[in-house]
Formats: sequence, structure tokens, C-alpha cells
Amino acid sequence: VVKILGAEIPVVVYVAPSGGRAASAGVFITLAAHTAAMAPGTNIGAAHPVGLGGGQMDKEMAQKVTNDAAAYIRSIAEKRGRNADWAEEAVRRSVSITESEALKRKVIDLVAPDLPALLEGLHGRKVETMKGEQALQTRGATVREIEMGIRLTFLNIISDPNVAYLLMILGFYGLFFELSSPGAIFPGVFGGISLILAFYAFQTIPINYAGLLLILLAIILFLAEIKVVSGGVLTIGGVISMALGSIMLVDSEAAPFLRISWSVILPVILLTVLFFAGLVTMAIKAQVERSTLGQEGLLLEVGEALTDIAPEGQVMVHGETWSAGSDEVINKGERVRVVKLDGLKLKVKRA
Repeated sequence: VVKILGAEIPVVVYVAPSGGRAASAGVFITLAAHTAAMAPGTNIGAAHPVGLGGGQMDKEMAQKVTNDAAAYIRSIAEKRGRNADWAEEAVRRSVSITESEALKRKVIDLVAPDLPALLEGLHGRKVETMKGEQALQTRGATVREIEMGIRLTFLNIISDPNVAYLLMILGFYGLFFELSSPGAIFPGVFGGISLILAFYAFQTIPINYAGLLLILLAIILFLAEIKVVSGGVLTIGGVISMALGSIMLVDSEAAPFLRISWSVILPVILLTVLFFAGLVTMAIKAQVERSTLGQEGLLLEVGEALTDIAPEGQVMVHGETWSAGSDEVINKGERVRVVKLDGLKLKVKRA
């Protein structure tokens, strides 16, 4: 804004395409331009200050910040000859208006459906810059688009609330896999980088720490379900905690356009539940499954009596010869089943 106000060449801000908006800091930038234009189907407003990075301002501090922002935007509007009263309302009450209302209230200078129409509408307009009054000569002007560089494009992508949310979840998963299988390296590296990028992105988004803590609690509850089988109580608690945390993660009242999409939240919760449900199933199966190794693996196995067992003799089980005893007489060649282990001696019965 400061650079625009002090620019020596005319600066035009064009809010486009249809469906776009100039909100929050975008309102300040639009009002600071020498000429402000909007495309049909766009809106401008909702410039109330919010605490970025999860910072929550107390009532007194919030009032000070709001008063300062209101005075600042009012001075910008007055300097450009725009509606200062509406500009202050956009800060104090987060009001928002369409492009037609903005033109009617003298918030912007013109409405243009596309870039050629904008250039035609700008032609001949006179604006006051730091070098004095200048007339715009835009009819038939060549348009040169300057794309964001790789660095800014990357930062713009990860600053999207949905992307930041996914990076955080992937970071937790990565660290979980690394802690579960120490030495895997890749999950730990991937998870660490994802978490750092997520927390960097959170610095530009009004994050609610209560939502973040609820998501962390959900992960803990899912992990606890693996160690302590609760009959699904911990899993249900984890699902509720993750759902509430995902909804609360972004302070949507202060910045509704930054809220996380349900099309992202629901798949993440579903995949998380399925993932940990699979882990719980495998953990339970491992605990109740009969061992197939060592002497324990002989229990209930079927073999053959190599001698008469009355009450002792020898049997063949798993291709091995064992001493065996039985409470019943078993003849040589009959099939037997192992029912008990007693050191290096098996107790069997007729199969």
C-alpha cells in the first residue's frame, strides 16, 4: 500500500475474474490504487483485522488494532477521493458489497468485464501521482503479463488453508511411521518437512489453537486404541476430536473465505479412521492368533503315534520325534493331537 501511494506512475487495481473478491488486505490495496476497477460478479469488503498465526487478541488490543486500521483505510480513501465512510465500515463491521454497489458508492472508478474493456475504460482518465497529474493512454496498449516466480508460486500454494491442513496431517503420519519403524528415515524426513511447511503456512492464516490441539488429541486417541483396545471408544473419540478440530482450525468467523473445505476434511477423517482401524485389527489379530513357531506351535497339531502309548511312547509331529504321554491307550500308527506341553514331553490324545 505504501509503495502504491508513493508511486510515480499510475497504478490500476483490477478485481477479476467473476467470482473473485478483494477482501482483507485486498481492500486496502484496491482503495490505494490511482484507479480501481472490478469485473462483474466480484465483491469487495470484509477488511476487519484478524490475528494471524493463531494469535488471539484481547478485547482492548483488538479495539486498538481496529481503530488504527479504520483510521488508516479512511486516510487512504480520502486521499484517492473514495467513499471513506464505507471504507471504515469495511474495517469495523466487515461489510462487503458487489461491484455495482461499489461503483454506485464511489468505492471504485469503473466496472469492466475483461481486460480489453478495462483498457478502453481507462483511456483518457487523469490521475494524480507523486509526479503530478498524468493522463492514461491505454487504448490499444500491449499487455504484458508478469507471472509469479517459482518461490512466490510455491509459497502461494502452501498458504492455501486446505494445503496447509493436508501438510499437517501428512507430517503427523510421517513422524508416526518413523517412530513405529525407527531407521526408515524417509517417513521421518518427509513428515518433518511437511510439518515445518504447515506451520509456516499457519503464520499467514488465522489459526485457532483449540482446533490444532483437538487434532493432536485425535492422533493420540488413535494411537492409544492400538495399545489399549477400548471397544471403539477411543476411536470414536478420535473421530469426533478430529472433526471438531478440523472445523475449528481456521478462525472462519474472522475470515470465512479461509475456512477448510469439507471436501478435504471428510476424506482425511475417513482415511485416518480406516488407517488406524486397520492397525487395531492387526494388533488384535497378533495378540489372539496362535503361535506357529517353537513348542507353542505344537499345540493342537496332529501327528502320528510311532509306538504304542500306554501311557507313554513316541509320536511324530511336524516331522519331529517327541516323547509323549496320554490318559488313554493309543496304538502305533494312530493319529494323535497335542493338547499340552510339559517341557520336552507332549501330552496327546487320539485325534
